[in-house]
Amino acid sequence: MEMNWLVICLTALVPLVTGFIWYNPKLMGTAWMRSAGLTEEQMKGGNMAKIFGLTILFSLMLAFVMQPIVIHQFGLMSIVAGDEGFMKDPNASSTLWYNDAMATYGDRFRTFKHGALHGTITALFIALPVLGINALFERKSGKYIMIHLGYWILTLALMGGIICQWAK
Repeated sequence: MEMNWLVICLTALVPLVTGFIWYNPKLMGTAWMRSAGLTEEQMKGGNMAKIFGLTILFSLMLAFVMQPIVIHQFGLMSIVAGDEGFMKDPNASSTLWYNDAMATYGDRFRTFKHGALHGTITALFIALPVLGINALFERKSGKYIMIHLGYWILTLALMGGIICQWAK
C-alpha cells in the first residue's frame, strides 16, 4: 500500500473550501467572530499569504495522517514492515503474507461512508479535546468550541471519506 499523493494533495484543499463556507458571515462567521471577541475590522488585517500558506501546509499534514487513520489496510503493513526481506524479496514470507492479505482484504471498508465515519470519530476524539483544552484556558465559551467542532467534524468527515474512497 502506497501513499496516493494526488488524492492527498486534493484532499488538503478540503479545509480551505469548508472553512470558506463554514466561516462565511452568512453561516457561522458572525457567530464565530462574536464568540472569539473579534471585529470585522480586526479580520481585515493580517498577513494573508502567511495565513493561507500555513493553512495549506497544515492541511497537507492532516491529509497525510488521515490516510492511515481511515484505511485499515495500512495496519497490515505495520505488522511486517520490519521483517527482513519485506517487499525486497518477493519470496520472503512477510512479502507473501502481506500480498495474500491485501489480495483477500485490500478492498474491505474502502468507501466514502466508512472514511467519513472515521473522520468524524477523529474530530470527536482528537480535535474536540484539543479545541476544548485550548478554549478552556483561553476562557472561550461552549459556543466557540461548538462552532469550531462543527467545522472540524464536517472537514475531517469529508477528508476521511475522500481518502478512504479514492486513495487506492
